[in-house]
Amino acid sequence: MLFNENNEVIKNIEQKAVLVGINNGKDDISIKDSMEELKELAIAAGAVVLDSIIQNKSKIDPAYFIGKGKVDEIKLICNALDANMVIFNDELSESQIRNLEEKLEITIIDRTTLILDIFASRAKTKEAKLQVEVAQLRYRLPRLIGLGRSLSRTGGGIGTRGPGEQKLELDRRRILDKISDINRQLKEIQKNRKVQRAKRKRNQIPIIALVGYTNAGKSTLMNKFLSLNLQKLKDKKVYSENMLFATLDTYHRRIFLDDKKEFILMDTVGFVSKLPHHLIESFKATLEEVKEADLLIHVINSSNKNYDMQRKVTNKVLKELGVLNKPMIYAFNKCDIALDNICYPDKNSISISALTGYGIDKLIDMIKEYLFKGIKKYKMIIPFEKGNIYSVLCDKTKVYNVEYKENGIHLETDLDTALYNRYKQYIISS
Repeated sequence: MLFNENNEVIKNIEQKAVLVGINNGKDDISIKDSMEELKELAIAAGAVVLDSIIQNKSKIDPAYFIGKGKVDEIKLICNALDANMVIFNDELSESQIRNLEEKLEITIIDRTTLILDIFASRAKTKEAKLQVEVAQLRYRLPRLIGLGRSLSRTGGGIGTRGPGEQKLELDRRRILDKISDINRQLKEIQKNRKVQRAKRKRNQIPIIALVGYTNAGKSTLMNKFLSLNLQKLKDKKVYSENMLFATLDTYHRRIFLDDKKEFILMDTVGFVSKLPHHLIESFKATLEEVKEADLLIHVINSSNKNYDMQRKVTNKVLKELGVLNKPMIYAFNKCDIALDNICYPDKNSISISALTGYGIDKLIDMIKEYLFKGIKKYKMIIPFEKGNIYSVLCDKTKVYNVEYKENGIHLETDLDTALYNRYKQYIISS
C-alpha cells in the first residue's frame, strides 16, 4: 500500500520486491539472518519478496551504496522477475536513492523507510500516530531534493537578491513547523501520562513492564495474564498476532491474582535490529515509562535461532534508557516450539508458553517473590466505626479467621509494607 502525508491509503497495488544487502562484517547479526529479518519486515509491510541479493563489500559506494556492476546485475534481475521495488537492508542517503532510481528505473526503499511505513500502518492511538509522523518528518528533512545553498535567496551579496525563499527552503520550514506542532501535542499527552503515573504511585500498586524483541509474544503474555483476571476485565485484552510490530501502543492493565494481590502490567513496543534512530527518539518518552516499573519481564522468543542476539539488542536499548539495573525476569516464551539447548543467562530465567499457559504459574510465583516478598501475616482489630478499613482489607488482601467481638472485628490478614504503614495502629501481633 502507498500512503500520503496523512498516512491515508492512496493506492493499493501489488508490491513485488527484490531485497539487497551488503556484507561488511561489522553488524552484530549475520548478513543471512539480517536479510531474513528484512524479508519478514517486507512481508509485514505487504510486499511479495521475489529475490534476495547480497554483496560482499567492505566499503560503501557513496553514489550507489553498492558497486556499479552490482546495480547493473540488479536491474537485469528486476526486469526478469517483473519487480517494481528494491528494498535495501541499510539506510540510504537521498543522493543514493536518487541515483539508484535513475539507474534502475524502479522504486527504491531503504530499511528505515520500510520500518517507518510499518509503524505508520500499525499505529492506532493518537500518540503513536504522532510519534510515527514526527519520526517520518525527521527522516525526510535532510533528504529534501534540491540544489542546497544555491537555492537560497535570503542571504546577502551578489546573486542572492531575488524573489525570496525557494521551494526547498519552504519545504524545510514547513517540515520544521510541523515537527514543532507535533511535539507540542505530544507534550500535552505526556502531561496526562504524568498525571496517570502519579495516581498509580499514590495507589502504591507495583508495576511490571513487558519488554523484548518484536514478535517475542509480549501481547500474548499480557492477554494470558488478563485471562486470569476477573470476568469484568476480560474485554481489556490487547491485539496480538504472529507478525513483526503487531502492536505499537503502550498498554496498562490491572492484574488481580487469586490471593487478591495485584499489579499493573505494561506492554511496550518491541525492538528490532537496526531500529531507526528517529523512531527511538520519537518513542523515547513512551519507552521511558519503563523507568517507573518495579520489575521487568524480558520476553524472549526461544523458537528463534537468533534469540540471544535479540536479547542483546533489547538489553542495549534498556541500557540506553538507564533501566538495565532493574530487577528482571527472562521469560523464554514459545517453549512449545522452542529450539534445543537454550542457554539461559541466569537463575532468573524461566521457560513459558504464553499461548498454552505452560509455566505461567511458576512465573507468577517468581513475580510474587520479587514484588510481595515483604508481605507478612498480622492479627488486627478493626473498630466497628472503621468498617471502611475492613472493606479495603477484604478488597486488597487475603483475610483469615474473621470474628466479630465487642471491641471490633478481629481478623488475620496479609499486609505488604504500604498497607502495614497505613493501618499499623490496628495491628495487635504478627
